[in-house]
Amino acid sequence: MKTKRCFLSLVAVCFLTGAWAQQSMNAFINQLMQRMTLEEKLGQLNLMPASDEIVTGGNVDTEVGARIANGQLGGVFNLKGVDKIKALQDIAVKKSRLGIPLIVGMDVIHGYETIFPIPLALSCSWDLAAIENMARISAREASADGINWVYSPMVDIALDARWGRAAESGGEDPYLGSEIAKAYVRGYQGDRYDTDRVMACVKHYGLYGAVEAGRDYNTVDMSHLRMYNQYFPPYKAAAQAGAGSFMSSFNLVDGQHATANRWLLTDVLRNQWNFNGFVVTDYGSIGEMTNHGFGNLKQNSAKALKAGTDMDMCSNGFIGTLAESVKDGSVTMADIDLACRRILEAKYKLGLFDDPYRYLDAKRRAHDIYTDAHRAQSRKLAAETFVLLKNDHETLPLKKQGKIALIGPLANDRANIAGTWCVAYTPERYMTIKEGMEQALAGKAQLLYAQGCNLTRDAALQEAAEFGKHIPRVDEAQAKAEALAVAREADVIVCAMGECADFSGESSSRATLEMPDVQRELLEELVKLGKPVVLLHFSGRATVLTWEQEHVDAIMNVWFAGSEAGNAIADVLFGDVAPSGHLTVTMPRALGQVPIYYNHLNTGRPVPEGADSYRKFASNYLEVRNDPLYPFGYGLSYTKFAYSELTIDGRTARCTVTNTGHRDADEVVQLYIRDLVADVSRPVKELKGFQRIHLKAGEQREVAFEITPVMLQYYDINGNVVPGEGEFDIMVGSNSRDVISARLVVD
Repeated sequence: MKTKRCFLSLVAVCFLTGAWAQQSMNAFINQLMQRMTLEEKLGQLNLMPASDEIVTGGNVDTEVGARIANGQLGGVFNLKGVDKIKALQDIAVKKSRLGIPLIVGMDVIHGYETIFPIPLALSCSWDLAAIENMARISAREASADGINWVYSPMVDIALDARWGRAAESGGEDPYLGSEIAKAYVRGYQGDRYDTDRVMACVKHYGLYGAVEAGRDYNTVDMSHLRMYNQYFPPYKAAAQAGAGSFMSSFNLVDGQHATANRWLLTDVLRNQWNFNGFVVTDYGSIGEMTNHGFGNLKQNSAKALKAGTDMDMCSNGFIGTLAESVKDGSVTMADIDLACRRILEAKYKLGLFDDPYRYLDAKRRAHDIYTDAHRAQSRKLAAETFVLLKNDHETLPLKKQGKIALIGPLANDRANIAGTWCVAYTPERYMTIKEGMEQALAGKAQLLYAQGCNLTRDAALQEAAEFGKHIPRVDEAQAKAEALAVAREADVIVCAMGECADFSGESSSRATLEMPDVQRELLEELVKLGKPVVLLHFSGRATVLTWEQEHVDAIMNVWFAGSEAGNAIADVLFGDVAPSGHLTVTMPRALGQVPIYYNHLNTGRPVPEGADSYRKFASNYLEVRNDPLYPFGYGLSYTKFAYSELTIDGRTARCTVTNTGHRDADEVVQLYIRDLVADVSRPVKELKGFQRIHLKAGEQREVAFEITPVMLQYYDINGNVVPGEGEFDIMVGSNSRDVISARLVVD
């Protein structure tokens, strides 16, 4: 009883402490808002960039400074460095009438100056602790430079590989995406906002990953049943993990713009999921509503506010029109007060009212940004994200001997290896793939190098894809000749090819998914030499590698691995680390299969999984098999893993996994479930659990999964939970295709 009383006392203390803190915050904000004019309240709802680009020096923008002094800005973004941010915070605190501090945001997506792999690559590690630590390090570095609010995580489900922003996502699966979303929020925010923690901003709410034709900013239209079961779970998980803010998306939901959709922002996000932070628009989103046919800026600003949007990014709609809307009754002061309160609460929780300069310690940069410890974590995590897709004749790992040819437009480039959306990065300090391999081979083997080709034959396309991260243009014939000469001299050929960093990312949708023309042509010529060829494939999305799978000896998707890519690739290429990444997107055989994803609904005329011939009057293609080239969850290693028979004891599924090879390595054991009979059609299989385990050569381990009621439930069209009952197929394996299964009956 004594232990129980102590526990209850602790709960009571925590409750009372939380209640007292809430009352203190409410009292402070009540008093502050009583002193605020309408214009000052609208100013808190206004967010603008501090300049047109990320800057680290020069004078403070005079227009921005004047707005802050007049109480017309609640926050700024796109500003780097304590000195710059302090100059603006000084204006807010010392020159505005009420001295309300600014919130300062930035797109810190996968690192600040220590860059980690792109989010899609991070998801392929299936290492939640490492992803949380990545967000923790990102928060430490960003906050050391004055940032207290980051526009991450992006938790959109991405099924269509044509959509460039798949690079920022956690892949196609709602369960894994939810677990990753929670890890990001924990890493950024922690249990409280210390000075090395920042506020997360979950994006893009909602359904942005479902844009038609994979074209960025395009239309979205889907059923509520699909929303709740396939697209909403990661948003919900992030909200319930305590994320401080959400960012609305550009697209339509039920014919209404997401930025002004009350059902989305209020009924679901706040009332169903109990989110209590603030909602900010994406860049210029309210202004873009006119293009969708929703009226003028004044009308759309009123709609967005009443729907549940609290802060206007860059449209100048709230500050420019809402005062007039109060006069004509389009909005009420209560609407404005509610939004203003949410912004002020965020600043209060960040501690900015206690100390507006708490994130502005100039001494922190020297010991908190781009440290050896952070770089070591980036290097280790990068190696976990690489997915070995093919390894015939045990081509990999390479031996550190003889002559090795390194060829390709990405082989000696340091601007692109970090990937898209790394706005604060410092590429001049990062090691290229060539430099990483030279360091690994020093005194042991000779590295021969040639760029070999351009990124694409079309110079205009290359310039658009580079987005300022320039790859030198070379004479096509001369570069190919140099590459072939180097390759003939070598014992093995390593090709660093694929997309450049911004060939995927925002506004980088693609209509084709094959390797760019001149790169493929060069690769074909290199294969003809009859020497072992290893493809280090760079991409920010699922791509079509059908020809490469048929002709290249070894393929490893290295995505864009961040600032330590050069070292991390060398670590895995030469076997110091065994590859352990597993795909979180399905990779198609042909573009015509897109969108393709493992957790699809069945058809009334299915063909057996893996069927390799056309069947009349069945659901298949004339030219290509239904199944993907590489399934969700797929990834090879430098060893092999064997799975025993799956047994179910009560609600526990068990199997034994054995490392049957000669190398220590990690395996990702995946649990899938299929609901065989339900009130609505359920997917052919759904990921419901996973364990990343380390096995020494020859070691075996029993892996157990407890089948909980949550794993068996689904949502109806109103977001209500439907408990699972009846028959279920329980499947365990190394990917979504290669599984062992058993039947579970739930009464």
